[in-house]
This record gives sequence, structure tokens and C-alpha cells, in this order.
Amino acid sequence: MERQTLNRVLIGAGLALALAGGGVYWWKNRTPTPEPAPVVEAPPPVADAEPAIEHPLPEAPATDGAPPLPALPESDPPLTLELGQLFGTANVASYLEPQNIARRIVATVDGLPRAHGADRLRPIKPVSPAFAVDRHPPTSPTAEERIFIADTNAARYTPLVALLEMTDAKSIATLYQRWYPLLQQSYEDLGYPGRYFNDRLVSVIDHLLETPAVKGPIELTQPNVMFEYADPQLEALSSGQKLLLRMGPDNANKVKAKLRELRKAVAGGAPGA
Repeated sequence: MERQTLNRVLIGAGLALALAGGGVYWWKNRTPTPEPAPVVEAPPPVADAEPAIEHPLPEAPATDGAPPLPALPESDPPLTLELGQLFGTANVASYLEPQNIARRIVATVDGLPRAHGADRLRPIKPVSPAFAVDRHPPTSPTAEERIFIADTNAARYTPLVALLEMTDAKSIATLYQRWYPLLQQSYEDLGYPGRYFNDRLVSVIDHLLETPAVKGPIELTQPNVMFEYADPQLEALSSGQKLLLRMGPDNANKVKAKLRELRKAVAGGAPGA
């Protein structure tokens, strides 16, 4: 017998003797204990699936001669150019923040349903003049000053709303579709890997369309430097909904009408609001 085969036989015999000896020891020293319940192995954890896309964006219509999209860091000049072709070069120069346009658009859309938006990331320059209020002095020694949003305040937004109203929603959607890959990249960079920005846009539009219509002057309080809405239900609204209220009812209705058109263009339908 070869040495290798002899070694295997000896090792096998040694294991058998060890197991037998262990079995005898266990039999002599065992105590009657209930048989343990069979162990059921838990199934392996299932990786979180990427959320399903609710509103797939149609592909952008083919445009003859359109240059390929640039990389995101180099996107400001060509995006500014195409926005100027849609809204007017002078308007874009007057209203648009010129740096990080795609990232600003995405961050602003994402922040509108939140209590506080990121003002420093808005793509639109602050409107002027400053926010206006009407102050009514106390009418008695025990009364307090009352503060209302001034009727003239809505005029600050009128030029922007007029520009939006005169721009075709389908043309806005076409530009949005063309630049969507960079908007999607910006959204994932914002902290939403695997999430779909068009779904977020549609949900934000629906949220803004739920902004209540308020008749009459809107009363404010000023517990500190910042104003707050006197009505707790209005104060609980999101930053985007409060923005619509500050625009005044006429401007808000025009913006809502354009949002419905835009929603239909990017999602194939419109909500009932």
C-alpha cells in the first residue's frame, strides 16, 4: 500500500475512534432535556429595490443641428443661451442667476414643498422692491398693531408672471426634456441616487396646485425680524405655497394655470386641482 493511502486510512480510523469515544461519553453523562426546536434560517436580506418611475418623461423631440449636451460643470453658457431663445435674452439676463443654473433649478424645485426653501440656491434673482406690508396702528390702548400684506406687493411678481404666462408650456417642456439628463444628474448629486427627478417635479406641481385661495387681505404677525402668517393654517404651508400667496390671487391663478399645462406636457395628465 502506498504511504499516502496508508496515511488516509490511519487518519480516518482515528476520526472514527474519536467520534465513537465522544458518543459513549455523551451517552453516559447525558441528562434528559427536551429536544431543541429546529433552527429556521432567516432568508437573506433583500436589497432595496429602486423606486418605480411614476411619470416617465417622453423623449425630447429630435432637433436638427442641436449640439450634444455639455458636461454639467460646463453647462451654464449653453443653457443660458437656450433659455434666452425661449424667454428672451434680455429677460434671462435680468432675472436669471448665471451660475450653476441646472443645480439651482433642481434644488429649488426640491425645496418648494418644504417649510423653508434654500433662498441662496434659487435660480431667479430676488424681485424688487422689498416685501411690502400695511401697518394699522392700535385702535385702543389694549389693542395691538395689525399688519397685512400690502396690495401693492403683488406687483413685484407681475413681470415674471406675465413672462411665464406668454411662454408656451410645450416649448418649456421641450427644453426641459432636452436638458433632463443634466437635471437628473443634479438631482442625484443632491442626495437622491436612483430617484427620478421628473417624479419629484410632478409631485411638487401637484403640491403647489393645492395652495388655498385666500380672499381679502392676509394678516401677518412679527414676533421678531421675520413676518409670520397670523392664521396658523397659512403659517403651516410650505415655502412654495407661501410664495404663491405673496404673489396675490391673480398672479397665483395664472401661475397655477401654467403649472397645469406644464404637468400635462411632462406627465401626460393634469390633476383635478
